[in-house]
Amino acid sequence: MHDIRLIRENPQAFDAGLARRGLAPMASELLALDERRRAVITELQAGQTRRNEASKAIGAAKAAKDEATAQALMAEVATLKTRMPELEAEENAVGDALDAQLAAIPNLPLADVPDGADENDNQLIAEHGARPSFAFEVKEHDAIGPALGLDFETGVALAGARFTLVRGAAARLNRALGQFGLDVLTRDHSYEEVVPPLLVRDEAMFGTGQLPKFAEDLFQTTDGRWLIPTAEVSLTNIVREKILSEAELPLRFTALTACFRSEAGAAGRDTRGFIRQHQFEKAEMVSIVAPDQSETEHERMTAAAEDVLTRLGLPFRRMKLCTGDMGFSAARTYDLEVWLPGQGRYREISSCSTCTDFQARRMNARYRPEGEKGTRFVHTLNGSGLVVGRMMVAIMENYQREDRSVAIPDALQPYLKGLNRLEPAT
Repeated sequence: MHDIRLIRENPQAFDAGLARRGLAPMASELLALDERRRAVITELQAGQTRRNEASKAIGAAKAAKDEATAQALMAEVATLKTRMPELEAEENAVGDALDAQLAAIPNLPLADVPDGADENDNQLIAEHGARPSFAFEVKEHDAIGPALGLDFETGVALAGARFTLVRGAAARLNRALGQFGLDVLTRDHSYEEVVPPLLVRDEAMFGTGQLPKFAEDLFQTTDGRWLIPTAEVSLTNIVREKILSEAELPLRFTALTACFRSEAGAAGRDTRGFIRQHQFEKAEMVSIVAPDQSETEHERMTAAAEDVLTRLGLPFRRMKLCTGDMGFSAARTYDLEVWLPGQGRYREISSCSTCTDFQARRMNARYRPEGEKGTRFVHTLNGSGLVVGRMMVAIMENYQREDRSVAIPDALQPYLKGLNRLEPAT
């Protein structure tokens, strides 16, 4: 959510930020609504003041037996009583229109975000790890996965496209990955583990930016609640409508949850395999910080996600997303892309974003700086610590063997009671 006061102060900078997002100028339209709203408020306040003055004057006129003045004042008060509800209705209508427009505008990119139209314009920051070499023809995960426990056919039979039944040793690996991700984030990176609701209200989805613009990408229940597309929604809204002390910051939360996405905007993409599912598990990271901490926190959060990949021995690279590829609420995003030898390319496996105060304004989440009476909006950040399904894909493709078994990374073997490979069913 954008601050209309900042738009008033520098409309050119606001429009320049929109242009970097590929959007048309909007400052003049927003400021016209803001000007009308403020004019109505001024007229309403003046009317209230005059009504109070006239009401008192009526009594004085009657006491002085000045009936003509009393009647004139009474007529003025009657007119004001009729006009003021009209002004209140107009104030509400104009205010709602302004808020609706502000709520539909994405966050503006930070200065260091590269300009660009799509993923082809993203900036390579660093590459980590050596890509594995194979003395045999490598396969994609959807070719070797069914013999290891990725039952695509039964998943589709049970629930339709983009659902998979995971069974046997693959299910054990699925569970191990989730536990491993939580352990790394809580023990080594100081995130507090949370078990949040998977169903949330409209206000929570609005707070993190999924509503109103992206309703078609979500699943809604019959009672009007929403299945979370990521634990970012539940975790970030922990501070909704709160005023924190500066001493409480930073707050860092993590949760391993099921996530639900309709993938309405991804029709035709990754229809095969385990990459893009309607239901998947993810260990999410969320940080709530003071504004002067957010730059450092973004690097810290991304390093935590990188640590997970490094411990699993997976080759990956860090990309800084361009303005055309960032999410709605993000001011800057780093994507971590893992090498998939079966596909012969890097694919996103983690995304870490700083949202500055964009979500905090939507949630009215604030803190009180030490020694100050006033409050400021916090900054929020979110990142994928470990996306279980995509990590399974990465392990299957990078650790595949010629006999179509898959070696288990050393870091995961303690979670699998020493199991060191997934064996294909005979």
